[in-house]
Amino acid sequence: METAGARRIIETEGLTKRFNGFTAVDHVNIYVNEGEVYGLLGPNGAGKSTLIRMLTTLSNPSEGSAKVAGFDLVRESEKVRETVGIVSEKMIMYDRLTAYENLRLFGKLYNVPKKEMEDRIEELLKIVNMTRWADEQIGKFSTGMKQRINVIRPLVSMPRVVFMDEPTLGLDPQSTADIRDLIKRLNEKDGLTIVLTTHIMNEADMLCDRIGLIDKGKIAAEGSPSDLKGRIAERGNTVVELDVLDAPVDAAERLRAVDGVKSAAQKENCVKVIVSREDAFQDIVDAAGRAGLRLRNASVSQPSLEDVFLHFTGRAMVDEVKDKVPSGGDGHGPWRAPRARGR
Repeated sequence: METAGARRIIETEGLTKRFNGFTAVDHVNIYVNEGEVYGLLGPNGAGKSTLIRMLTTLSNPSEGSAKVAGFDLVRESEKVRETVGIVSEKMIMYDRLTAYENLRLFGKLYNVPKKEMEDRIEELLKIVNMTRWADEQIGKFSTGMKQRINVIRPLVSMPRVVFMDEPTLGLDPQSTADIRDLIKRLNEKDGLTIVLTTHIMNEADMLCDRIGLIDKGKIAAEGSPSDLKGRIAERGNTVVELDVLDAPVDAAERLRAVDGVKSAAQKENCVKVIVSREDAFQDIVDAAGRAGLRLRNASVSQPSLEDVFLHFTGRAMVDEVKDKVPSGGDGHGPWRAPRARGR
C-alpha cells in the first residue's frame, strides 16, 4: 500500500526489453517512493539487472515507458543520468589509483565543483571507516574494503537515487554486515532512495521497505515484507518443512501430487511445501512415507519471503541462468557521464 503523501521518484508503465525474440523484462509496472529502499528479488535470469540497466539509461526499452525523478527515460536520458548513481556487481575502480583518487576521478566525471567534491569525499570516507586508507592504492585492498569504496563511489555526485545491484555478492560475513549497515545509514540518515537487487531473501527482509518479486521478466507480487508474508497466512496456507534423509531429486515433485499441496520446492535434503489446509500436516508426512522419503524431521514454519516467492511462482529461488545482457548489447552504447550542470 502506498504511503499517504509519498512522492514517487520512479514510475514504469509496461516497461519491456527483448533480445532477439527473448523477453527479458515483460511489461513491468512498478513505482518507487522517494526516500525508500525498494528491493527487486528473483533468481539470476529473472530480469533484475536488465530492468536496472533500463532505469539507468544503459539500455533502451523495447516497449513501454518510465520516469526517474520526473524525467523521461529515453527523451531526457541525460537528466536521468544526473539524478542516479549505480553500484554494479562489477567493481568500477582503478587498482593503481588510491581510494581518494578513484573517488575524485568519478567526481570530476560528474563535474562536481572541487571544494564540494573534496568535502563530500572526506565525509564519505568517514562513513565507511576508510579515512586512514584514503591514500592507499585500491589494488592493495581486500574485497570487502574495495566494496566499501565501490558503494560510496556513486555518492560523490550526490544522486537522488542509487541502484545497487547485488552489493554484498561474494563478500565475507563481516563485510556483508558492514555494507548492509551502510545501506541502512544512507537511507535512514541521509534519506537516499535505494533500489536494491538481491537474491538473498533475509537481506531484502532486513533492508527493504517494499519488494517486487520478479520471475521470468514479470512482477509476480509486490508489497512490504510483512505484507507479502501475511498474504500466505491470510489465504489459509501453511508452510511445512521436511528434512529428508537421502532425498531423491524428485522429492518435491512426488509431494506436489498430494491433495491440498499448492507448491513444493527442494533444496538439497530440505523440501518446503505450501498447503492450503491447516489439517494437511499429517497427510504430507504420510504421503512422504508412501513416496519413499525417509524423514528426519517435519515441522510447520512461519512464512518467509522465499515461501512467498514459492507461493506466487510455484518454484524456489534457484539460480538458473546468469542475468546478463547478450554480447553485442542493444546498440545503446556505454554509460555517459552527464554534462556540466552549471553549478
